[in-house]
Amino acid sequence: MPTVTNIEDLRVLARRRIPRAIFDYADRGSYDEATYRANREDLAALKLRQRVMIDVSDRKTETTMLGETVRMPVGIAPTGLTGLFHADGEIHGLRAASAFGIPFCLSTMSICSIEDVAEVGKPFWFQLYVMRDRGFAESLVQRAIAAKCSALVLTLDLQIQGQRHRDLKNGLAVPPKLTLANALDVMTKPRWAMEVLRGKRKTFGNLTEAPGAKEGLATLSHWIAGQFDPSLSWKDVEWIRRIWPGKLILKGVLDVEDAVIAAGLGADAMVVSNHGGRQLDGAPSSISVLPSIVDAVGDKTEIMFDGGVRSGQDVLKALALGAKSCLIGKAWLYGLAAGGEKGVTQALEIIRKELDVSMALTGTKDVRHVTADVLHAPRHGEVVRPPGGREAAE
Repeated sequence: MPTVTNIEDLRVLARRRIPRAIFDYADRGSYDEATYRANREDLAALKLRQRVMIDVSDRKTETTMLGETVRMPVGIAPTGLTGLFHADGEIHGLRAASAFGIPFCLSTMSICSIEDVAEVGKPFWFQLYVMRDRGFAESLVQRAIAAKCSALVLTLDLQIQGQRHRDLKNGLAVPPKLTLANALDVMTKPRWAMEVLRGKRKTFGNLTEAPGAKEGLATLSHWIAGQFDPSLSWKDVEWIRRIWPGKLILKGVLDVEDAVIAAGLGADAMVVSNHGGRQLDGAPSSISVLPSIVDAVGDKTEIMFDGGVRSGQDVLKALALGAKSCLIGKAWLYGLAAGGEKGVTQALEIIRKELDVSMALTGTKDVRHVTADVLHAPRHGEVVRPPGGREAAE
């Protein structure tokens, strides 16, 4: 593996090693990708406050997430099709996360199933989409209970799927739409193809018992397309809370009004998230709304954050604005595609080291005590670009 010093290096490697359709599925956003870009731009616009001559010889990145001790305040977010980024990708991800000491979340739309991943022997979180077929959705909850999953992550922001232009143009579908371009692309990735063919599964492992699944991918695809349910409401969250006995995380909150409702339903945590800029294009960046949500409900539930996190500096900025932890999606998938389990571990080590160094250079000793004081506040006449792209001066 070439010298890798940051997540962007892993992204470049991933782009070379897997087919374009799979890479773009993780890497890009919906429609014109304005929200996708805002996630990164608004994080970058936040400036850290450099401090000197403070004893930071004893620094700690350890904290807790949902009461469990973690090596750093970062978890692996649920991502669909993970087993196509690297054969048995979900298993590699869990192994890397468990060895590193952070939580791993398995997606409903994973390639390896709940049971496949449970064989690794480590507790993990499970992410659930509430489908139109409530009976099947409940069966997924029961399987997560049987697998001793330590938390259920309920995704709220996918009642209708936002159009992702790259996926359509690349023919990413179930079954895949074979074009000359993507056929030639796959032919240039023989190592990836052989690994995936040798993997435990080649389709959605959690959906093998879905109605019509045994009739083939085309039938399964038709069933999946019909499962997005625009009638979902907070009553469905109440239902999940009744049938799920463990910790419940609500993912996809981007509005204060929704955050207040979510906190009132007994969620143990919520993730301030816009689905990585892959749903409502034109929505604000996750980081720009984080402070208002923390102010509204931060004393009632644990606030997690995702949306553009690619570095330890990004993690520090989110903590400074009130998040207790962050989830990473794209960053860990780049590592997985670049180098399997070792690549995921490398991504985690990069982020932890960047967090540790950034803490030291901002005079921060303990990640649990990060406040807005680590952010640079402009002085009179100093022009900055805050989240949202507006210029402001004190």
